[in-house]
Amino acid sequence: MKLFFSRNPNPRLAVAVARHLKAEVTFEFASPFAPGQAERFRPLNPNLSLPILAWPGGSLWEADAIACRLSRGARSDFWRTGDDEPEMIRWLSWGKENFARACDMVHFERGTKQRYHLGSIDHQLVEEGLTLFHKTAAILEAELGNRQWLVGSSVSYADFRMATFLAFNEVGGLPLGDYPGLAGWYRRLEAIDAWRDPFEGLDAPELPPVKST
Repeated sequence: MKLFFSRNPNPRLAVAVARHLKAEVTFEFASPFAPGQAERFRPLNPNLSLPILAWPGGSLWEADAIACRLSRGARSDFWRTGDDEPEMIRWLSWGKENFARACDMVHFERGTKQRYHLGSIDHQLVEEGLTLFHKTAAILEAELGNRQWLVGSSVSYADFRMATFLAFNEVGGLPLGDYPGLAGWYRRLEAIDAWRDPFEGLDAPELPPVKST
């Protein structure tokens, strides 16, 4: 199987999962929206978005689905099954609409828009994102105050997914330090090689720099 990726948040997440699981995949940096590339990638993902997991005769897109397949292929409990699966799915669902959404709102304005020259920062949207960040970070702080990981006693995909945009916090500037339990959880994630630097040894051009504002 081949994992097509870029350095953007969701593709980064998929690469981190694959490397954490030591999945039997090859990696290829891709730009489906680049001139002349759409026709190659549209049969693999009609949305043309990354990541894409492809194999002879088939493909799978969306980071969560790819993580599930890779975890099953590795016979790992990284994607929880059995009694822990509902709890993991709870965090995936809640995170997407709450904590990760807040992080994305801020990162998009301060990071993505500035990298790709999509306009000036909308400070009202940043404030809305920060308000949601504080509301949801407080919930995670309470949850992580007495345990190391979101589900059970070891890291799971729920942790990786929740932290998707924190990997870009050098430009997002979210006040993670206001929440010591949450910050400690993220330091534990950064101690995992596959999370800290998923692109080590891969041909993966750097993201465009964020312009000064």
